[in-house]
Amino acid sequence: MRSINSQNLNIGDGYPVFIVAEIGINHNGSIEIAKKLIEGAKAAGCDAVKFQKRTPEICVPKDQWNIERNTPWGRMTYIDYRYRVEFTKEDYAEIDKFCKEKNIFWFASCWDETAVDFIEQFDVPIYKTSSASLTDTNLLLKHKNINKPTIVSTGMSTMEEIEAAEKLFEKKNILIAHSTSSYPCPNEELNLKMITTLRNKYPEIPIGYSGHETGLAPTWAAVSLGANFVERHITLDRAMWGSDQAASVEVDGFHRLVRNIRDIEIALGDGIKRVYPSEMSARTKLRRVK
Repeated sequence: MRSINSQNLNIGDGYPVFIVAEIGINHNGSIEIAKKLIEGAKAAGCDAVKFQKRTPEICVPKDQWNIERNTPWGRMTYIDYRYRVEFTKEDYAEIDKFCKEKNIFWFASCWDETAVDFIEQFDVPIYKTSSASLTDTNLLLKHKNINKPTIVSTGMSTMEEIEAAEKLFEKKNILIAHSTSSYPCPNEELNLKMITTLRNKYPEIPIGYSGHETGLAPTWAAVSLGANFVERHITLDRAMWGSDQAASVEVDGFHRLVRNIRDIEIALGDGIKRVYPSEMSARTKLRRVK
């Protein structure tokens, strides 16, 4: 069966679509904003929120450390900015407690092996690797060895690179997310039929969709194509400062996104033709030849 089960988390065929609101770094380093986004995701009916975790001195190339840039906190070097938007152990302990109180899963995309160790102290039920990390063999092996489910995102990647990552996991504890790494992504580059391609190629692996488009319709289409999970960025305001805000969905939009996903799931049915009780009166009244 195409499914993953971990700490009361169930994703795959036969389960409701698992809906992830990616907070990422849209919190801009503010615990209060993060909490508002968690509350918004929970109120909308999302199953989980996701953060991003980097170790700045590992992930930022040294030649970029001292490049200055304008930020909401003034002009600062890029390495200082990266630290400014990273939550501390105490911050994540607060997030962990808050999510448990709200009864919503949380996890993170870890961009380096040290970040995996950092997040692992909170015993999250699942991880994700970014599209940029698909070819980072050491990071993928780190995830494989902690023996927890990992969503592997596939933007900016070739089919050969996806195959190599899948083989590394040996079909265990891996979920594959179709994605296109443009922010925001134009509809003509979404290529949603890749969901069907991946489902056919990997019948034992849950397949999902990580979307960066500006509308909601493509995510609903992804569900209709069989996505076991979907992920969209969440924000309080798409006009807020930050590179991911424009490709994000505001809280009100998430309410519509989740509500219609659940309607689509019901409407898809099971593919077995039957005559429903609600049709019987019309059948009796309108059928001329029986």
